[in-house]
Amino acid sequence: MTWILALALGYLFGSTPFGLLLTRLTGAGDLRAIGSGNIGATNVLRTGRKGLAAATLLLDLVKGLVAVLIARAVWPGSEAFAAAGAVLGHCFPVWLGFRGGKGVATLAGVCFGLALPVGLTYAAVWLAVLTISRISSLGGMSAAVAAPIAALLFGYENFVPALAALAALVLWMHRANIGRLRAGTEPRIGRSKA
Repeated sequence: MTWILALALGYLFGSTPFGLLLTRLTGAGDLRAIGSGNIGATNVLRTGRKGLAAATLLLDLVKGLVAVLIARAVWPGSEAFAAAGAVLGHCFPVWLGFRGGKGVATLAGVCFGLALPVGLTYAAVWLAVLTISRISSLGGMSAAVAAPIAALLFGYENFVPALAALAALVLWMHRANIGRLRAGTEPRIGRSKA
């Protein structure tokens, strides 16, 4: 029963659409009608408000972190289920007709909650690939793939199945980006799509 509660708790936290809420509260419009229509930080950046994008990134990360930490405190051993719920909630929020974000920032948060070395590896890979390539999607996908590998290398084998499943989900959510990467048309940060 505890795993169901942890999953539900994670989903509740993860499904909070901070990007959409922040853009509406600040008068930036409906995020779903801007750019890719995604509710994540990368699309918020397309509004031209870097501070708003940074706030969205941070809040999306924190909601994953908090879900895992609460689950660990209340139902020890259920952290992986809370982690899965948080990312699923972000990607498929019931409040928005199950159309949410791609899970990169929320997955970062759950990685930090599950194990600090895994979170640090996730952040390092994400930032390194983003800095080198200037492609947001590539950085996020690379970090997601690195997470289960880091969990295995650092001795957190119990988290590997959940992190591997979440990495697969993040890749699936980026399937259109993967197509553009293969075609050489994926936009880079700081440049227009054209």
